[in-house]
Amino acid sequence: MTGYPNEINRLPRRLKPGDTIGIAAPAGPFDRGLFHRGTRVLEEMGFNVFMPEGLFEVDGYLAGDDDHRARLVNELFADNNVHAVMCARGGYGCMRILPLLDYPTIKNNPKVFMGFSDITALLSVLLSRCGLVSFHGPVVTSLAEASGTERQALLEAVSSAGPFQIRAPDGITLSPGSESGILCGGNLTILCHLVGTPFAPDFVGKILFLEDRGEAPYRIDRMLVHMKLAGCFDDLAGLVLGLFKDCGQPEDIFRIVGDVFGDCHLPILAGLEVGHGNLNLTLPVGVEATLDADRRVLSYHRAATTD
Repeated sequence: MTGYPNEINRLPRRLKPGDTIGIAAPAGPFDRGLFHRGTRVLEEMGFNVFMPEGLFEVDGYLAGDDDHRARLVNELFADNNVHAVMCARGGYGCMRILPLLDYPTIKNNPKVFMGFSDITALLSVLLSRCGLVSFHGPVVTSLAEASGTERQALLEAVSSAGPFQIRAPDGITLSPGSESGILCGGNLTILCHLVGTPFAPDFVGKILFLEDRGEAPYRIDRMLVHMKLAGCFDDLAGLVLGLFKDCGQPEDIFRIVGDVFGDCHLPILAGLEVGHGNLNLTLPVGVEATLDADRRVLSYHRAATTD
């Protein structure tokens, strides 16, 4: 199977030293100590940090009510003095604000937007509703403890002027082959819960990457089977598995994936260091790439940002 041709999505402006990164909290509240350590890392990387008023609000397990969290995202995209938006933390809550986002403003002000875990809901909908390339990568609180490798991967993704590769030297080829398509995906639980909503992603001709944390193998099985029965994996170009932390033994996950995708005849690579783990490499979402499962490499065809 060959990946379907895809149009070029809207690229955010390439980041450079001195640019301002605005912080949003679209999901759960966060540890202030880790947060401030993470903002210092951003400053050490050469960026200015903007913390909007109300960033530290708490409403139970949410970082403020839905209107408040959506408003912060909308205002950061509308602010011409902010060059990028990074999420403070995942947790839970992004799906609740999807109907409240100002998609026309976001589309007309493409900026680097970054996060992972629950932030997958926003990465997915910014691509589907705005055609915006975004970045599956660290949140501010996880950046506090990020390694030099993780920081460098983030910088390369948001500032590289040309194509680049992400390798999985210790990866495992679950199904051989090489295919091209726009990369999309993120947290399996979030993507599964978008199915059946107006915000469900379209994976046709795409390379899909998945990761998760704290889900028992039978729940991983249930989510993948649900998505397959819903037709989510019809005409998928390729599959990349990131980290499945605290989800049982890796062999259990590989067996489940083999069962679910065994009749799909597409390249499948496991072991990319993306997601909830000691290393969370930054993956641009919405850019065409080639997955070579045999060589264990994901090669982007172009930079994920523009001048």
